[in-house]
Amino acid sequence: MSEKGVMDIHEILKYLPHRPPFLLIDRIIEIELGKSIVAIKNVTMNEPFFVGHFPGKPVMPGVLILEALAQAAGVLAYKSTNTLASDGTLYLFAGIDNARFRRVVEPGDQLRLEAKVLKVKREILKLETAAYVGDELACSAELICARRG
Repeated sequence: MSEKGVMDIHEILKYLPHRPPFLLIDRIIEIELGKSIVAIKNVTMNEPFFVGHFPGKPVMPGVLILEALAQAAGVLAYKSTNTLASDGTLYLFAGIDNARFRRVVEPGDQLRLEAKVLKVKREILKLETAAYVGDELACSAELICARRG
C-alpha cells in the first residue's frame, strides 16, 4: 500500500543511524513497503561540502547524491522489515552498478530521490535508483544494500 507525505525529518531520524551533517534526506513523500520509496533532499548553500566543492561554483558531489539515494533505500529497508538501527540492525551500502551523472546539482535545487526494489535475496537488496531535479535526471544507479544484525 502506498502512503503519501508519510515521513518528516523526526520520523526519518528514528530509522536511520545517520545524523547531520551526513543525514542527506529531509522528507519521505511516498513509500510502498517492500517495493519503492520517494524522498526529498533540499540542497542549500550552507551544506558543509560546498566550502571546498567548489569555491565560487558550488556543486553537490556525485558520491553524496549516491549516498542520499542509499539513505532513501535504507529507510525503505527499515520500514519494510519493521526494524530500526537502534535495535542493532544496520543496512550497509554494499555496491553500486551503472552509476551515471547527467546534471549538476547546485544550491537551491531540490533532489527527488527514487528507489525501486529489483531483487531481494536473503539479507541483500538490489535497487534501481534515480535522483531528479524537477523533471531532469541528475543521477541514476543500481545500488546494493546488505543487512547486518
